Amino acid sequence: MTDSNRRTFLRGAGLLGAGAAVSTVLGSPAAAATGHHRPDSGGRRFSIAVLPDTQYLFDADRCDPAPLDATLRYVLDDDNVVFLAHLGDLTENGQPGEMEQISRSFQALDRRRFPYSVLAGNHDIKSSTDDQRGRTPYLDAFGPQRFRTSPTYRGSTKDGYNSYHVFRAGGREWLVLAMDWRPSSGGLAWARDVLAKNPHLPAILTIHEFVSADTGEAQLSDFGKQVWEQLVAGNDQIFLTLNGHFWPPGRTVLRNDFGHDVHAHITNYQDRYYGGSAMIRLYEFDLDRGVIDVRTFSPWLADKSRLNEMEKQEVERTGTADYFSLEIDFDKRFAGFAPVPVPPARPARQVLLPGTLAYWRFEGADGAAAESVRDLSGRGNDLTRVIMPGSDAKALTFSKEFWGRQPSRASLRFDGGKNKGAYLKTVDSAPLNREMFLRGYTIEAFVKMPADFKNGQHAWAGLFGRLGSGANAGKTGDDPSEPAATLSLSDGAGLQWAVFPVNQAGISTNWSHELAVDRWWHVALVNDGFRTTMFVDGCPVVRNPKTPAIGLASPGSSWVLGAYAYNRVVEQSFYGWVGDVRIVGRPLRERDFMLGS
Repeated sequence: MTDSNRRTFLRGAGLLGAGAAVSTVLGSPAAAATGHHRPDSGGRRFSIAVLPDTQYLFDADRCDPAPLDATLRYVLDDDNVVFLAHLGDLTENGQPGEMEQISRSFQALDRRRFPYSVLAGNHDIKSSTDDQRGRTPYLDAFGPQRFRTSPTYRGSTKDGYNSYHVFRAGGREWLVLAMDWRPSSGGLAWARDVLAKNPHLPAILTIHEFVSADTGEAQLSDFGKQVWEQLVAGNDQIFLTLNGHFWPPGRTVLRNDFGHDVHAHITNYQDRYYGGSAMIRLYEFDLDRGVIDVRTFSPWLADKSRLNEMEKQEVERTGTADYFSLEIDFDKRFAGFAPVPVPPARPARQVLLPGTLAYWRFEGADGAAAESVRDLSGRGNDLTRVIMPGSDAKALTFSKEFWGRQPSRASLRFDGGKNKGAYLKTVDSAPLNREMFLRGYTIEAFVKMPADFKNGQHAWAGLFGRLGSGANAGKTGDDPSEPAATLSLSDGAGLQWAVFPVNQAGISTNWSHELAVDRWWHVALVNDGFRTTMFVDGCPVVRNPKTPAIGLASPGSSWVLGAYAYNRVVEQSFYGWVGDVRIVGRPLRERDFMLGS
């Protein structure tokens, strides 16, 4: 790839910041910029920048701040980066001149009040000492006095070598512990106290030494074992640890005293060409996807118009220890110390929009057999239970399972399958049995499939549909023995809405994508009197037919919840949970769906 094409690629991949074309000279306008850095603290996607050992760039008279300056400019230009953590060994010898040089580079962050933390590595101080060593050039340059105006700085130990920061991102606060090369017992006790005083904050431990990866997978170092035993293992808030010191990079997952994962990562590139070229590692949090995407690169090299042979190999690191994703269910991982508050149930009256024809919620005693369910719309579309031959009442029970976005705090548990189980049907007198929806409709339901749903035993499990067939409604196209209307799930857990509209002889079908199991989903079917659109979690799917589908042909018989009927015979009942179900005799906008915020 030519240099110009490489730069185009890096820009497209997000590796070049908005200031990619500026000079790398410290005194450039980008370096001298002032004003506050204001990322979106409520955005569900944000990044933490991690900067490991820069010591070879600041080594006596062999200093070259240009790579670090470029990295700091990149961070300042990227509004998605909310915090930067240096992992220690800022300099090679910890001498005043070296500290003055790197301190000058970090002034670019100070001028913008950009939040960052630093810590002392073994090369920044006398390595045989702990945090009681007293005054050093490191402390003069990067002690507590430097962070007095930082928006995230919250305090330090009296010795000044251990500090902590709190930043806000993703709608919540996060804590960073920046620990000394060798925190004393008092320093570790201070860290425990910080966590105890901030009991609801997820915490990231940054420390110079914790794990090494000499043999492949990262393992605790001897000193790391002490930190693990005295700080990390017993504090569930710490979910991620970051350290430098050793190379090569590596990672592992440890299990703390609460049985939860702690991700332990070592990142250090000082052994690479040009002292690591001030590489940073971006931890890109995506709270909606439940992942942290990690990538490692050198903004200094990415910003160059021409690269030498060595530099071409160092622009970005893509090994398994440098470029990877962590899957983390953040709510579940943090539930022990920061449980997500579940909003209270919404009263039924708030869900009864004008035009509501039926609204069912399933608020019986947990585990009790569900014999009947009242229609809360007041229109008389009540449901009654039908037990299939060979099954018993426990095939259909009330459940305390629910999704926080649904109005009620309950559901139905169906334990069905092929020719077994139980379901509910509208009573014979229900007005819904004769409804043709000529002015449109909105049908909504919450559904969750168990982890073993896709085992080949639950294909075409019906969620909601009509007992009568197309033939009963006077239809002759396609297979008239199919239900006049059915919302079913394929063996791959894809939703299908298959109906005989009033204006067609055959079947009109909407399809969703395949849905993940063991989680809740919301489905909505909206007909505007002309066409039908399927929504999953409030989002329209692609396979919605454009052919007009007016109303629903009525066979004049009951609707069934949790079953599929072929030629009026129920041969498959549902397996899983169904939450609130609502039917409205008009099209609703997405903002009016039952989905809570």
